[in-house]
Amino acid sequence: METLYVVLKTLHVGSVAATLTLFIVRAGWMVFAPARLTRRWVRVLPHCVDTVLLGSAVGLAVLLGQYPGAQPWLTAKVLALVLYIALGTIGLKRGPTKTIRIVACGAALMVFAYIVSVALSHSPYGLFA
Repeated sequence: METLYVVLKTLHVGSVAATLTLFIVRAGWMVFAPARLTRRWVRVLPHCVDTVLLGSAVGLAVLLGQYPGAQPWLTAKVLALVLYIALGTIGLKRGPTKTIRIVACGAALMVFAYIVSVALSHSPYGLFA
């Protein structure tokens, strides 16, 4: 059981770092080199990383018996994740202007930071706990 926890947590934290790195790279390319965003690996890899991230999160929740709705901090993370995805989509694809995309990417990064702070503090207030 301890080994499974360590594997899942390592996968989760590693995929958090990878998804953040990929988001920052894609946001930079959106501003400075939009043609790079059309490469196949750029469109596929983030989905693979996010699948590992989500799978490890679900695995940890089941293993530890902590579920959104029952744990306020976990509920806050899930709700913030939905907001992060929406902002990221606007920032990388759906924003009608470059300015809106840049603002949405910045907001997505702030929400990402909030999610990490909630994860570290186990409080829905994150850094403000």
